[in-house]
Amino acid sequence: MWGHADSIAAVARVSGQAAEAAGARTPLGRRFGKKAGVAMLKLGLETEEDLLRHYPRRYVERGAFTPLDAGRPGESATYVAEVVQLSKRFSRDRKMQIISVTISDGRASLDLTFFARQSYLAQHIERQLAVGTVAMFAGTLKQGYQGRLELTHPEYEPLESWDDEETAIREAAKPVPIYPAGAGIQSWQLRTSIRTLLDPLTEDDVVDPVPAEVVRRRGLLTELEALRAIHAPDDAAAWKRARQRLRYDEAFVLQAALARRRADIAATDARPRPARSGGLVDAFDAQLPFTLTDGQRAVAEEISADLAAGSPMQRLLQGEVGSGKTVVALRAMLQVVDAGGQAALLAPTEVLAQQHARTITRLLGPLGEAGMLGGAAEGTRVTLLTGSLPAAARKKALLEAASGEAGIVIGTHALLGEQVSFADLGLVVVDEQHRFGVEQRDALRAKGAVMPHQLFMTATPIPRSVAMTFFGDVEVSTLREVPAGRSPIATHVVPAGNPRWMERVWAKIAEEVDGGGRAYVVAPRISSSQEEEGADVYDLFAEPGERKRPPGTPEMVDGGPDGTANVEDVAAWLRRNSGLPEGAIGVMHGRLSTEEKDAAMAAFASGEVPVLVTTTVIEVGVDVPEATVMVVLDADRFGLSQLHQLRGRVGRGSKPGTCLVVTWAEPGSGSHERLSVLADTLDGFALAEADLEQRREGDILGAAQSGRSSSLRLLRVIADADLIAQAREDARAVVAEDPTLEQHPELLGAITQLVDPDHEEFLDRA
Repeated sequence: MWGHADSIAAVARVSGQAAEAAGARTPLGRRFGKKAGVAMLKLGLETEEDLLRHYPRRYVERGAFTPLDAGRPGESATYVAEVVQLSKRFSRDRKMQIISVTISDGRASLDLTFFARQSYLAQHIERQLAVGTVAMFAGTLKQGYQGRLELTHPEYEPLESWDDEETAIREAAKPVPIYPAGAGIQSWQLRTSIRTLLDPLTEDDVVDPVPAEVVRRRGLLTELEALRAIHAPDDAAAWKRARQRLRYDEAFVLQAALARRRADIAATDARPRPARSGGLVDAFDAQLPFTLTDGQRAVAEEISADLAAGSPMQRLLQGEVGSGKTVVALRAMLQVVDAGGQAALLAPTEVLAQQHARTITRLLGPLGEAGMLGGAAEGTRVTLLTGSLPAAARKKALLEAASGEAGIVIGTHALLGEQVSFADLGLVVVDEQHRFGVEQRDALRAKGAVMPHQLFMTATPIPRSVAMTFFGDVEVSTLREVPAGRSPIATHVVPAGNPRWMERVWAKIAEEVDGGGRAYVVAPRISSSQEEEGADVYDLFAEPGERKRPPGTPEMVDGGPDGTANVEDVAAWLRRNSGLPEGAIGVMHGRLSTEEKDAAMAAFASGEVPVLVTTTVIEVGVDVPEATVMVVLDADRFGLSQLHQLRGRVGRGSKPGTCLVVTWAEPGSGSHERLSVLADTLDGFALAEADLEQRREGDILGAAQSGRSSSLRLLRVIADADLIAQAREDARAVVAEDPTLEQHPELLGAITQLVDPDHEEFLDRA
């Protein structure tokens, strides 16, 4: 996006309906040398544009000058002094050079120490701080040899280019940017390289993705002003204002990309699917054994109006665990069937797809058995299509979908296969939409003769879903009200290293089983050699010492050699030590066959096997009203939203539920505090925001699910919500006036660079 002379070019050219954005693509190694280029590449910096967008992590405030004979250990100090002595030596292992420098202001002296693992770094320091050089030095004082104060690896800047003391004082007051650095390259080297690119730039060299009218109206810095202020600020206010402008850039470009996607879809014709009086929806409502909540009715009306429109619905239905999303989605599917179309429900796992098929079939009753003995004449058929179906059953399901005999087709990724076709696909419902990439959702959408309506569902708005909500990728309907009759759930954090507490955990399970209840025990792994199945594995990023397991820990929770709870060993331990009858402990995980999973869930639901040791395969959709206890082992390995969904598997009947989250995390650690948040609230939306703040928002426009793959450098989804709202308003106005962005090539170029190449069809379709 940047241009200067021959090496920093920024061009965004529009040709017909496609746009090609060319940024400053000169490799850094060509500009700064091979060695520096390799070191920068390890930081993910390939081009000059990347380097200009490598923003400081923090700033050091140098402040006023300090006399050399003043200061105390631990204090920050800034000196202007002359180098009077410099020597260097190798460390004992000869892997590092130690440069000792003495500076003086004529009254007192101070020792400085630098360490250099590479010879070129030592040579650079020698050149910069040759005897006789006057420089500014800033750092934190510490007590060295014989009690003398010294500075270790201070920031420094030679004053040879400064004409007078006034200039020196002014420069000393400026914050020093500190950059994320790495092996082979230091923060000061990055700062010098960035200034080499930045200093020659003029306003004409810099392409601004935000239209000039928006910049003026919002009172923003220009792009060049923002770059200079964030990399070389005069004061703290300057870099803060620059950071706000650059955050706005990210929000605006994202919002513009999303607005184009929305406009693209809205401009596509869809077949209206209006509600039909006296149809399946009315018949379904009449036979429901409960009354819809006010929230369910309000959301159902929003969806119904969308389905009746001539442009494709794009709506996210988010709600608390047990808020009745399935019933709302089923009413939408029936409205489409009433209008002569079909609906497909895409679920991420076979267990969830099977659960949906059972729930929907049960809710429909005769209305879902058209053509069968006892089926309603005006009804429809429900078909399940998964990858593990036997050949005959799969062929039958494919035929029912293709012929239109099945009005509702439920399945997993198997629905995306090329051999799957529909007679008239009118609605695509994607459950737990965060588990599917954009291209997967599009693959199913493409099976409609015209673009079908889309409804995305999520039981708890986990980080990526929350981010989509903030960015306005889709219209959002929210169910916060839980239907009457749902029992409360108590959540407790259990210290795994406390034998008395753990004994009480297993005793609680036995008590609930004796009373006719069921209990889940969730472990992150299937076996001692198996990786986590669906866990977020927070502890990989935890601070050292957060999860402490004392030597000789009894095999009460863990079985694997690394001390991570796993299904096989926990089930074996419980069979030996729980005191429950033989055969009372079952297992469930992703390596079981479909028949084995079905048998395990049936035995658990019936009470034949009242304790189920499982992975997160039961995280969503599983509905056993008799389940009253959920025990999650190594709970700090899971995200808050995931734990909330697991918790939602209990308390679904008339008896209250109990969720026990077991952890080895030390009290006061980040992991333990995260679990305390879970115990303090049942509000899934509050937990989702807390999760988002900890994990960030993921790659909003790409397929990445983890916050660590975020395409955002500065923007924070929660804290910058107001700024995002402003950017959304501005971006939608720009796109509404210029849908193809032909008049805004700079913005189109920025969007094309931002969006993953696999998804550029969203940008080119208009």
